[in-house]
Amino acid sequence: MLNYLIRRILLIIPTLWVILTINFFIIQAAPGGPVDQAIANMQGLTDGSMARISGNNQNEVGASSASNGDLVSRGNRGLDPEVIEAIKKRYGFDKPLLQRYGEMLWQYLRFDFGDSLFKGNSVMELINQRMPVSISLGVWSTLLIYLISIPLGIRKALVHGSKFDIWSSSVVIIGYAIPSFLFGFVLIILFAGSSYWSWFPLRGLTSNNFEELSAIGKITDYFWHMALPVTAMVIGGFATLTMLTKNAFLDEVRKQYVITARSKGLTDHQVLYGHVFRNAMLLIIAGFPSMLIGMLFTGSLLIEVMFSLEGLGLLGYEATLQRDYPVMFTTLYLFTLLGLLLGVLSDFTYTLVDPRIDFEGR
Repeated sequence: MLNYLIRRILLIIPTLWVILTINFFIIQAAPGGPVDQAIANMQGLTDGSMARISGNNQNEVGASSASNGDLVSRGNRGLDPEVIEAIKKRYGFDKPLLQRYGEMLWQYLRFDFGDSLFKGNSVMELINQRMPVSISLGVWSTLLIYLISIPLGIRKALVHGSKFDIWSSSVVIIGYAIPSFLFGFVLIILFAGSSYWSWFPLRGLTSNNFEELSAIGKITDYFWHMALPVTAMVIGGFATLTMLTKNAFLDEVRKQYVITARSKGLTDHQVLYGHVFRNAMLLIIAGFPSMLIGMLFTGSLLIEVMFSLEGLGLLGYEATLQRDYPVMFTTLYLFTLLGLLLGVLSDFTYTLVDPRIDFEGR
């Protein structure tokens, strides 16, 4: 197993390289980069303002893209060529494409992600500022979804076709059909002071006086702010895992080894948790990495906007709109790396659930 894990970890390197390379050249070819945006914004500035910006930007270097033809055509519509060159130098477009690509790979190999083009901070500072929100939403939502879905799915499988199975399936279908952000709107209207009760805060991860609170007060304040957004994500996310758990257990309890175990006199509890559980859980464990990544970085985007929580999902979205390439590539790099590491952890968990699995033999 150790040799297998080492090979999987080493395989992360070429996988990251391929993903970064493909995305780098795709984004370079996309129109509307930061240089284009800067030039468009400067169309309305005065000559004096443009000269000042040109002087200030002579020594600034970043990373960006645009086409030479597009820049020249914009320059022909009224911008001084020196200003255009200053903007190109500011965002690093004065360098050849392959040179920018090589510099990016070398920087990311050293985990040097540079500075944001528009926010005035280093990329790692921005990520560190946003990370607590995304971790809070992702970890608590995923934990609650698993704690709810697995017992519920097992129960539905054991009483398949009963009244409990029917009405719980109706609830699950409703939860699956309605997006998380709609549940978020309902929770805000009911419990965040919009129309009915003002039981929970509407924005932020903590209160303004958080540092003045006691240890217990800080914990209480934190979960008080997390209650509504996490509830919205759990309600919208538990349906798929519940049905997956039910179907996995139904498939297992119908197999021959279960009939054999029962014929030997084993109780239902022994059959379920001694034989069926570890086989059925393999399929559920397989989906854990993708679920956690989705909760951390994509599924929480609208929830972050609704509850004024500045997390990584919102950061990546803003960077995409602004063509903030250092932030875009860094979030892509970190998300991919985390997903690959979670995949390795998922394989290792397989062997803990079912020691009969031998990846080394495969």
